[in-house]
Amino acid sequence: MKSPPPEFEYLYGMHPVLEALRAGRRSCHELFLDENAAAGRLGPLERAAASASVPLRKTHKQELFNLCGTKQHQGAVLRASPFPYDALEDGVFERPRLLLLDNIEDPRNAGAILRSADLFGFDTILLPMRGVTEIYPSVVKTSAGASEHLRVVRAANSTRYVKRAKDCGYRVVALDMAGGMDLSDIPPQSDRPLLLVIGGEDKRVGQFILNEADCVAKIPQQGHVNSLNASVAAGIALYHFQVLG
Repeated sequence: MKSPPPEFEYLYGMHPVLEALRAGRRSCHELFLDENAAAGRLGPLERAAASASVPLRKTHKQELFNLCGTKQHQGAVLRASPFPYDALEDGVFERPRLLLLDNIEDPRNAGAILRSADLFGFDTILLPMRGVTEIYPSVVKTSAGASEHLRVVRAANSTRYVKRAKDCGYRVVALDMAGGMDLSDIPPQSDRPLLLVIGGEDKRVGQFILNEADCVAKIPQQGHVNSLNASVAAGIALYHFQVLG
């Protein structure tokens, strides 16, 4: 029997906690701060909590560790509701650019990709129900809180997302090291909306998507290592397709 989802989770780290408070998309129940932090260091968090009417408690580092289970809390832990995913029907396929993460299992890679997505204006992310990490606190931490400003859908598998995008007229571009064309040869802008698909390091983009994509692109490499980290490759592709001006 599947256990019910948790009512809350503990976000940690100064930037993730601050962005969660600023975004206001989660229900924030209580902010815990290091009672021995240097004067003023956690001031932005205190002000954000006050602005959002979130209770604040000063405590010691051991309790912070006990709450979030890691030493990477930087003196700040926030008890908040789980990540608020968007529904698939919330106008998702009316948006000009979508990013699909396919087979991205490593939370660190996922968080780094979300940080780049926010930076380069890809504000809608599609996550499959399986084979991809959820937006756990560790993902929020690696994204430096950027995830809190993104619209993330987790409601179907990758095949369904791609079929829906194709039906809605999207240009589907998949990134794959064995792609038939260089990324730089693909026009960044088009009169069609874009679905960009990024695969994992251990598992590439699924074969159905590679077959259905309008373009399967590779990033030319000149070094001695024959593959890029997934998050680095994603950052290059996201930069290529950002819309300037």
